[in-house]
Amino acid sequence: MKITVTHIGTATVLLEIGGLRLLTDPVFDPAQSEYPYGPIVLRSTAGPAIEACDLPRIDAILLSHDEHADNLDVTGRTLLAGRPVVTTVSGAARLGGAAIGLAPWATHELTVAGRTLRITGTPAEHVGDVIGFVVEVPGETEAVYVSGDTVHIDELDEIGRRFTIGHALLHLGAARFKEYGNGRLISMDGEQAAALTRSLNAHTVVPVHYTSWRHFTEDRADVTARFAAAGLADRLHWLTPGTPVELG
Repeated sequence: MKITVTHIGTATVLLEIGGLRLLTDPVFDPAQSEYPYGPIVLRSTAGPAIEACDLPRIDAILLSHDEHADNLDVTGRTLLAGRPVVTTVSGAARLGGAAIGLAPWATHELTVAGRTLRITGTPAEHVGDVIGFVVEVPGETEAVYVSGDTVHIDELDEIGRRFTIGHALLHLGAARFKEYGNGRLISMDGEQAAALTRSLNAHTVVPVHYTSWRHFTEDRADVTARFAAAGLADRLHWLTPGTPVELG
């Protein structure tokens, strides 16, 4: 399956697949923005590689969750109106409008301008209600997996049994907060991502959601080392933010 992927920043990706353009987890506020959540403050360290006003046509949005600003911020919310938004069941209720809520393993056929994609929700474990996505183009053998913010849980191993995953966009960064769960992981580290990659049998892994925020505790070097230790370094495909790359 051929797709074009542009990493814009954090978990924000422009995914061109099956003739449609999908935007994931829109985050477009400027760098150094702060968002308080009780005792926790999310702090960004870098802005998007492409400004919201410079985006091409967007056909739909895949939103893993609507409650955290590193996945949906103030500017990102302005992009939701007038477009299909596929997200969690609870998120769709909060957002209203054209939002479509998916439970894990539920499928929605998204049709825009006569082109159809099949989108299936996948389990995720983070903080609050989160979902990942498997995106299929009818007639294609392979599918694309977008993990959403999650740690590696046993339920995710079912994805590789149900689908033939070619490309996987994995949310990494090993996010932690000392104020939450005694600093336990709330997004995958490199070791977990390598284990999931083996389970998925994906031939290409695109890391996202590992930079631009202070709560990430692993960077590119850490992830690369973990994949190398697992014998999977050849699966990694790092993107330069703002630069579209065609994957086949």
